[in-house]
Amino acid sequence: MADHQADELEQALRRAVRGDVSFDTASRALMTMDASNYRRVPDGVVAPRDADDVAAALAVCRERGVPVVARGAGTSIAGQATGLGVVLDFTRHMRGIVSLDPERRTAVVQPGVILDDLRTAAGAHGLTFGPDPSTHSRCTLGGMIGNNSCGSHSVAWGTTADNVHELDVLTYGGERVRAAQGLHDLPARLRDGIRSLAGHHLALLRTGFPELPRRISGYALDELLPEKNADLARALTGSEGTLGVVTEATVRLVEAPATRALAVLGYPDESAAAEAAHTLLPYGPLTVEGMAADLVAGASGLPKGGAWLFVEVGGATREEALSRAQEVARAAAEATTGHTVVADPAGQRALWRVREDASGTATRMPDGSEAWPGWEDCAVPPPRLGAYLRDFRALMAQHGLRGTPYGHFGDGCIHVRIDFDLLTEPGIRIFRAFSSDLADLVVAHGGSLSGEHGDGLARAELLPRVYGEEMVGLFSRFKDLWDPEGGLNPGVLARPQRLDQNLRFDPLPRRPVDVEFGYPHDKGDFSAAVRRCVGVAKCRNESVSGSGVMCPSYRVTGEEKHSTRGRARLLHEMLAGEVVQDGWRSEEVRDALDLCLSCKGCRSDCPVEVDMATYKAEFLHHHYEGRVRPAAHYSMGWLPVWLRAASRLRAAPAANALAGVDPLAALAKRMGGIAPERDIPELAREPFTRWWRERVRAAARDAGSGAAAGTGTGAGPGLPGRLPGGAGRATAAPAGPVAPDQGAGRARTVVLWPDTFTNHLSPSVGRSAVAVLEAAGLRVVVPPKPVCCGLTWVSTGQLDRARAVMRRTLDVMAPALDAGLPVVGLEPSCTAALRTDLPELLGADPRAARLAESVSTFAQALEEYAPDWRPPKIDRPVVGQTHCHQHAVLGDAAERRLRERAGLTGALSGGCCGLAGNFGFEAGHYDVSVACAEEQLLPSVRAAAPGTEILADGYSCRTQLNQLAGQKSRHLAEVLAERLR
Repeated sequence: MADHQADELEQALRRAVRGDVSFDTASRALMTMDASNYRRVPDGVVAPRDADDVAAALAVCRERGVPVVARGAGTSIAGQATGLGVVLDFTRHMRGIVSLDPERRTAVVQPGVILDDLRTAAGAHGLTFGPDPSTHSRCTLGGMIGNNSCGSHSVAWGTTADNVHELDVLTYGGERVRAAQGLHDLPARLRDGIRSLAGHHLALLRTGFPELPRRISGYALDELLPEKNADLARALTGSEGTLGVVTEATVRLVEAPATRALAVLGYPDESAAAEAAHTLLPYGPLTVEGMAADLVAGASGLPKGGAWLFVEVGGATREEALSRAQEVARAAAEATTGHTVVADPAGQRALWRVREDASGTATRMPDGSEAWPGWEDCAVPPPRLGAYLRDFRALMAQHGLRGTPYGHFGDGCIHVRIDFDLLTEPGIRIFRAFSSDLADLVVAHGGSLSGEHGDGLARAELLPRVYGEEMVGLFSRFKDLWDPEGGLNPGVLARPQRLDQNLRFDPLPRRPVDVEFGYPHDKGDFSAAVRRCVGVAKCRNESVSGSGVMCPSYRVTGEEKHSTRGRARLLHEMLAGEVVQDGWRSEEVRDALDLCLSCKGCRSDCPVEVDMATYKAEFLHHHYEGRVRPAAHYSMGWLPVWLRAASRLRAAPAANALAGVDPLAALAKRMGGIAPERDIPELAREPFTRWWRERVRAAARDAGSGAAAGTGTGAGPGLPGRLPGGAGRATAAPAGPVAPDQGAGRARTVVLWPDTFTNHLSPSVGRSAVAVLEAAGLRVVVPPKPVCCGLTWVSTGQLDRARAVMRRTLDVMAPALDAGLPVVGLEPSCTAALRTDLPELLGADPRAARLAESVSTFAQALEEYAPDWRPPKIDRPVVGQTHCHQHAVLGDAAERRLRERAGLTGALSGGCCGLAGNFGFEAGHYDVSVACAEEQLLPSVRAAAPGTEILADGYSCRTQLNQLAGQKSRHLAEVLAERLR
């Protein structure tokens, strides 16, 4: 569309629609893709407020011949949620539950309502909505109706079509239609046309559709048969937005079992599991899900086997559910290699998480190569599944392809991501040839091209292979009856585009772009790193419980551009250069990344391990290269320099006094780009390293050994070659090199990392850690010169400076690395930077990997190097925050075990505290920072009983608690050290 036409369309929509109208670059870029291989660029996006808004938008587009695509959460895997023209985004406003009738077991919902929200509301009455795709925490009812979604419980409760009662629909021509059973309420044109189409082809409609539970492909014209009372609601469900736009739906609810149990059955291989699945259906399971070892290798809690069936059953009581699960296990025992029955809800959730994340984890092969959807959900009659899978594997091998099938074995529906090469012409030819051959294979087994996600752009071209030309001709007639102008989602289902058109990889650069980080898991290719995001949108979860940490800014704003997926989409379009045309200078990408907290939550919580914190640092480096940066990059990015200078000048008392003078503090914050609402943190009068040097000098004097503080090459306890024999233990220094094992009967030496925050802002953490580590029998040393992980420069994208700082650090640490000494980090963000950022920025320096491998957290060090030490018993409840970098990079299992051993009971908050290093201090971020803290952390602390210990190992978390809640929190080392004393 020409620019002037787009401008005129935008203005007309703004005049007609009360909802949001967005034609800007970022809004268009965010809607170019769904979770498929396809990409289509819209002209604009409309977020309607109600059905009248939808009608108004359709009228404007109809007058100008502009196509319209209705979109929910954009998790479709076949490309039908992409489109040209105007995208209707129902996730912003039309997301309400209009009513819920527990007596009739129905609910009236708007198309943008999230499935889990409906399930929660229904759950209050012991009910649920049966279909539950793995994206249940973010997919919308409108999208489920469009695709006829199913989910893992379809063996019990069917597809979405089985659970839809009535639909309120708007056609592209402006007609309002109530779709239910019978045709009497339809406009005459539609009523007569449908009767004619069905009445003249009764035999074909009765015999032309395969009989299987997961037949999703094509239009469900058989629902128009008179013996089915012309169920128009079912016929429209699964029409992928090509016939009408759903504005409201009445859906059926089902009774949810009071309790559930899970039987996990092991089988020798995938075929054995597939052949057994349908034999378990007589036992009335809620689910029969299958996975093979190539998808879940290393997953804990699974019985012995090469493939597994997850069979869930329900019951009125825990005992009844457990008994039914054991009955299933006994019935399957002859064919299984082992089984596990799990009745504990937490244990079941952990196992189901493996299955739900499969749509993401399957996008990477075991060797790290990429795999893609496209043939994600073919279905066959369940008794034929084993034979089909063998033929399917053989067909992949014939084309030189690999994939990891999994999915709804009880319904004969298989999900798989295949390592198609969609970047080169030969690879695309193989993709097309395989698709054609697989369509024939599915038909040979009596199956459906789609068993869950619809045909979309991926499979509609091949519908004649399944249904024949006559039936496909009826599909086109049905489309023309509802949408004679062809304005709704053109190119999908009827008169489809080729399956190798519109591939989202087409506009990407074919050569790796020049970048700073190593991207070791993507072979150094930034485009491949960005391609990791396949759009399953786990980052769009609206509660911490559903997503771990990611994505805190999305949960606050609810805007797609502040999700991990949204940011990845903008980076994709930046690389493509078609919509976002300014490359690294793009303001759209910069603005989307501005609210990224660099929490690294996506590195662990995203099923494909997108690392947006790294991508943000990369982008900021290029965006500001050779340009003046925001003031916060100089004030907080260079924080270690300023703090060391203040320490050398002994300026902490003066700086603290000046920070207490409001006009001076306001001026300093304004000049430094710091949020005016923030208090400037107080500097420590005695940094940790100064305390340490004085301690070593005192120990040397007391020992009368003559050992000076400069034993090594620096002004403190020396690492190179010689270590003071009791750095902190008042014993003499050895004369020779220190061996890694420290010799028989000698304490293990550990290097305590004096990070910037511990050293200059909370030295009591360092002092406490020394006390605890020594009480555990460890010998503590500290680097002789200043060291820094470079985090503040990394998070502000000053990567050249970060590398320089890291290289100096490696020079200082080289002797310790040569001696094989473990390094103990106290600040989770700095420890995580040593584990990840340092080796990824200095990959060519072997010392970087060695340092990363040597780093452990405080609790990990105690567990590994002092396994027999028993911490003091504190016996106190705790609340507080698990640092987001700890969650994402380091893991907190050792911390949880240490707290348990010390009698510190209770769980810490998930999510992110919202301060996140420099983020919460930067001007313009305060409101988002506070909202993140209010999500879990602050409410948990306010609700804590008197005497509860508030724990936060991260300096940012402690600062946030102090500034927002007036609560003092402590590092775990401080709590343990206090009891030692």
